[in-house]
Amino acid sequence: MPPQMSNLLRHPLVILVLSYCVMAGSAQLGLFFRRNQQQLEDADYHDRGVVLGATLTLLGLLIGFTFSMAISRYDQRKNCEEQEANAIGTEYLRSDLLSQQDAPGLRVKLKAYLDQRIYFYRSTDEQELQNINAYTAKLQSELWSAVLAKAAAQPTAISGLVVSGMNDVLNAQSYTQAAWWNRIPVGAWLLLAVVAIFSNFLAGYNLRSMRAANLRLLLLPLVISISFFLIAEIDSPRRGVIQVTPQNLLTLSESLRP
Repeated sequence: MPPQMSNLLRHPLVILVLSYCVMAGSAQLGLFFRRNQQQLEDADYHDRGVVLGATLTLLGLLIGFTFSMAISRYDQRKNCEEQEANAIGTEYLRSDLLSQQDAPGLRVKLKAYLDQRIYFYRSTDEQELQNINAYTAKLQSELWSAVLAKAAAQPTAISGLVVSGMNDVLNAQSYTQAAWWNRIPVGAWLLLAVVAIFSNFLAGYNLRSMRAANLRLLLLPLVISISFFLIAEIDSPRRGVIQVTPQNLLTLSESLRP
């Protein structure tokens, strides 16, 4: 994904304003060409209406499919958050299987790791996110070293169970990161934009009465732009109002407090 396009798709409000300006401009361009033509026969209007109807139908299908893609990725991020909470909580309970010397240190590190995962979901600043990821990687290395050293010193079924639980904790974070990188492809956005531009152009070009031009050429770009905004809102994990709340991680954090 090109960096400029990636940054643009992370700001739903920018997409709302930009898409409306482009769609309204396309409709006005179609109206401009229409005004420069002579009066058309009813058969010509019918033929153009068929093309406009087919284009709008295609646009509606593309918006529906793209919205479904955004919803599925949003659900995937929510499921990954739930899996992370389950993995951390399970490993915290399994720490009771360790000796009294090893268990407290592992619990402290797991609590610190849990806090970093909550910060990951709540952070919207890029620099802060880099610091969170760096500290998370450090904690992961310390957690893995702690359980691996214990398993190497005493290779028993109990230590293997603790190692397996820690492996689930680390894997859950990787799945979460992959889910947050999984966005709607730029190609899908470009196809959606091209069809929307042609739809608005044909809407302006197919007007029969100039008295209805202002209302029709205002509503159609507005409706399409709002659809684009909603798709971008759901597809942007760190921008806008619709975000994945780390409810399961927060509940786990509350339960681990003394």
